[in-house]
Amino acid sequence: MNRVNVLCIKWGTKYGAEYVNKLRSMVGRHLGRPFRFVCLTDDGTGIGSDVEVYDIPKVGVPDFDARKPWTFDHGWLKLTCLAEPLYDLTGTTLFVDLDVVIVDSIDCFFEEPGEFIVIKEWDKRDETGNTSVFRYEVGAHADALANLAANQQRVLGSVRNEQEYITGYIARQGRLKYWPEAWCRSFKRHCVRGGVIGWFRPPRIPAGARIIAFHGKPNPPDAILGRSGKWYRRVLPTPWVADNWR
Repeated sequence: MNRVNVLCIKWGTKYGAEYVNKLRSMVGRHLGRPFRFVCLTDDGTGIGSDVEVYDIPKVGVPDFDARKPWTFDHGWLKLTCLAEPLYDLTGTTLFVDLDVVIVDSIDCFFEEPGEFIVIKEWDKRDETGNTSVFRYEVGAHADALANLAANQQRVLGSVRNEQEYITGYIARQGRLKYWPEAWCRSFKRHCVRGGVIGWFRPPRIPAGARIIAFHGKPNPPDAILGRSGKWYRRVLPTPWVADNWR
């Protein structure tokens, strides 16, 4: 069985090293094939020895390489994982955001056919994908970085964030595919119970879910304690998050 890559990225101070270490641990429990676990980061302090740590690479996009402030917003630095070369990494790679909880086997993410597979964005009717979890081949989409470098102002004027850019770009090439809907679910959209029920019953794991994405608020530590991060959303303490986010 060929070895695969699982890749994450950490920059700034929003997520600490514990997010990387817990993600590595979750992957180790839920992936039944050989893998390399790699983190691209601007600060490797506190990241465990079972993680391969590399600097966020220079990719030929001047603002990225200079770390201009806008590149730290809306996930743009994720696109550095599309670089060619990407250190010594080759082959099939699953990118996973730090703010997720893995609740079941992720072997299927390496078995699904497709060139670039991503979550279908839950609140979009166009082709936009959610890049919390996507799979690609290292080096296969470096043209997206070249296009951004050559057309930065036009690109930035036409999209809100990196996931609109990269999934739109690849969709126009006819190379975009989405994960089966049940595999990747949103904590606040699919786990938190709606309306009055959410005040009395804790969030649940949706049937068939394998990865729960914690985009926005709350984050996993908040969900464990029952903090929603929003005045209008009630989240009761959620033990299954604590059971899995470790």
